[in-house]
Parts: sequence; C-alpha cells; structure tokens
Amino acid sequence: MPKPNTTLSIAAVERDTGLSKDTLRVWERRYGFPQPERDAFGERAYSQLELEKLRVIRRMMDAGHRPGRLVKLPMVELLSLGASPTTKAKSDHAEPSGEIQNHMDLIQAHDIEGLRRSLGQAHMRMGLEGFVMSLVAPLNVRVGQAWACGELDIFKEHLYTECIQSLLRNAIHSIPAPERSSRPRVMLTTFPKEVHGLGLLMAETLFALQGCACLSLGTQTPVPDIARAAAAYNADIVALSFTASINANVAFAGLIELRQTLPAPIEIWAGGNCPSLQRRNAPRVQQIGKLSEITTQIEGWRVANPLTEPPAQHTI
Repeated sequence: MPKPNTTLSIAAVERDTGLSKDTLRVWERRYGFPQPERDAFGERAYSQLELEKLRVIRRMMDAGHRPGRLVKLPMVELLSLGASPTTKAKSDHAEPSGEIQNHMDLIQAHDIEGLRRSLGQAHMRMGLEGFVMSLVAPLNVRVGQAWACGELDIFKEHLYTECIQSLLRNAIHSIPAPERSSRPRVMLTTFPKEVHGLGLLMAETLFALQGCACLSLGTQTPVPDIARAAAAYNADIVALSFTASINANVAFAGLIELRQTLPAPIEIWAGGNCPSLQRRNAPRVQQIGKLSEITTQIEGWRVANPLTEPPAQHTI
C-alpha cells in the first residue's frame, strides 16, 4: 500500500479502483472530486486519501448507488453507507451461517491453502450451483466492502479472486461436455476496459450447468472481434458481463454497435453489476439482473426455439 504522502498516477488509480481514466476526468469536471495535484510533468497526481475514497465509491456503485450522490459525501458517511443493510449481498439463497466470516478470516490471515481447502469442501457440500449463488456471490461483496474500507489489502483480494477463479475453472471442466449439437451455444466475454472476469466465470458456471455449449473469450474483447468470433463459433447467445468500473455510456454504445453488427438471430445478454447500465435498456439486448435469472432465461430460450433438443442438466 502506498505511503500516506505519496501520490499516484491516473493509470495507477485506474488499476487500483477499476474506475476508468475517462470516468475520473468526468467526475473531476462535473463533481469537483477528485481534485488531483499536478506533478512536474503536468500529469495528474492523486493522494492516498483520494484513492481510498474512490475505492469506497466504486464499491458503493457496485451496490447500486449513484456516483453523483456518493462523491459529495464525506468519508465517514460513505463508510456508514457501506455498512448499511441496503449494501449487503442479495442472494436467492440464505447466506450460510458463519460461512462468510469463516472465509473472511482465512483471507485476512492470507491462509491460501486453508482457503482453498475450505472453499473446496463448501463446493462439495453445497453443490456447484449452491456454492456459486449462496457462498461466492455474497463473499465477493464482503471482500469488496472490506477492500473499499481499507480493511483488506489489495494482495489479499487478488489471492482470493485467483483462488475462486481456479476452483470454478476446475469445476466447469468437471461438468460433462454437452453434445456437439447442444444448444444454445453461449459465447462469453467483456468489452475493452472491463477487466473484471470473476462475474463472467460465475455466469459461465451456471450456463454450463444448464447444458449449454460455452466458449469464453475472457475479458476485454473489441466489439468487431466479438462479432467475428460469434459468427465463427455459430453462437446463439453472446453473454457480456459489466461492473461499475466501466463507463456506462461507453458500454451502451458498445451494445448498440454489437447489436447492429451481429445477425438478428444471435441474442445479446448483458449482466453483471453496473447500475447505470441496468437503468438504460439497449434495444434488442436482454438484461440479466441476477445470476439466478440465467436458468429461467435459458428455459425461455429453449421454449422459443422448439427444434432444439434440451440436453440433460447437471447438478454438481
């Protein structure tokens, strides 16, 4: 963690908070925060205090709050808001008693082997879908809140994320591969500047459990390449994940461009936790508000495509 008197470049703040450079500049003009100094080369130089507040704002945006309100609040009110019930994880399943705190304790102790073992045991006990919905989803929020409040070092968050990603990838590989003719064929990715891939991996897990044929391009794929890959893969659905770190206007424009580029039969499903994007529906783009909606949406897709023989679903 930087020392209190050190300053950070706009690129460093972007990497640390997930807020794009464009977003930081717009907030500076529109809201008067942040107010970086200028270094010897005339470049923006952000203080550690500004970085900490931006971290909290980012997490509050993930919870559904609007940035225009957040940036005007002093740090103490932001932290109070972050502890309020409205920012708790929303899950379709009850949070396992004690599970979240037990895993937070392992993360704080940077006991990576203990964390892997505990998560693996939870996966076996809860089943893969229950593990993703009831443990990983709320734990992600708890980790994010702790990081935003300065209670969790960034390296601990990175270790946690890598551990979850490794476990989910292995779990996906253990799901019996669908038949080559299985539909829908789902291609997953994110737009450029959307670097967060954990939500994408969680969505892929649920698609795979529904017997979908999945292809993940990973993160940050340019729109023209998404369209070319969808055609080459003969995709039925392009699934995109968004977080509050991406500029909503950029994301909306990308969805419009992609919709105009893709053949009409290929559907676009947009999910994740970008509140601004959720309030603004792009034409002929299916918004997925929660991970739990994936199952219902897949069932609806198969009803609308009756020639498709639904493959067996998996409960791992």
